[in-house]
Amino acid sequence: MAKILVTGGAGYVGSVCCLQLLRAGHAVHVVDDLSGGHADALPAGAQLHQMRIDDVRLASLLRTEKFDSVFHFAGKIQVGESMTNPGLYFRENVAAGITLLETLREHNVKNFVFSSTAAVYGVPATSSIREDTPKVPINAYGATKLMFERVLEWYANVYGWSVVAFRYFNAAGAAEGVGERHEPESHIIPLLLHTALGKRESFSMFGDDYPTPDGTCLRDYVHVLDIADAHILAAKHFGTAGFRAYNIGAGRAHSVREVIAAAEAVTGKRLNVKVAPRREGDPAVLCADPAKLKAELGWSPQHSELREIVGSAWEFARGR
Repeated sequence: MAKILVTGGAGYVGSVCCLQLLRAGHAVHVVDDLSGGHADALPAGAQLHQMRIDDVRLASLLRTEKFDSVFHFAGKIQVGESMTNPGLYFRENVAAGITLLETLREHNVKNFVFSSTAAVYGVPATSSIREDTPKVPINAYGATKLMFERVLEWYANVYGWSVVAFRYFNAAGAAEGVGERHEPESHIIPLLLHTALGKRESFSMFGDDYPTPDGTCLRDYVHVLDIADAHILAAKHFGTAGFRAYNIGAGRAHSVREVIAAAEAVTGKRLNVKVAPRREGDPAVLCADPAKLKAELGWSPQHSELREIVGSAWEFARGR
């Protein structure tokens, strides 16, 4: 059993990972300032320390608990906000992160898993994205994640850390009463389900004239439980110094219209969908090639069929 520090563990993906870590027998401590997370999302058994990742009190916690590894989920994630307030994103996702790394280095914690994003790739020239696909982020959010990956690579090379960065594609679904609760909400599945529940008048579909089979964007949706499972596998492969990056995606893409159809089938409701202009920078197709993750960590998605993803999210949405 390992003792693991989870930053941002009261957030969407972080809280599900805490649940799975506990089930795997690990001791879990969470550092979260609850600016975007929710204390009620934490599973029983996870110990919450309400503070920022750059809080001076973190050093005292590290002296007391002696952690084996850190799973780092904390950070700002809204793409639109990153383009209107980039300084906030560089401060929270990079500067505060480096303060965290230095505190960990002072206390000899060398195993680190980073929650990165497919936004590091920008608008790739290929529809199936491998880890060596050129990384040219088109928003400040993606730029900060890529910058922090570079920082971690240096820490691995210079200080002998074992670092894994997971580049999520479209995290979705719900588990054990934990689902998406972003403020403001910007993700397609909860927006569709909020429309079904009458919390929104309509759903805006941004563009129906893309060079895809039905004219709408194609995206790779991966269940949050499958993301958590990848993190559990990473914890089993610590020990070798170096930086490794992996895509987490199902390896197949669904169009916006397909997701709408799945939401209507699951909810039994006809949704009010309005076609809106394309959003600038939206690629026609984004789909992960998860071959490296499968080959090196033995990962395989078990919950990422679209109907299961939407069904679990609907169960969560109805219970709110």
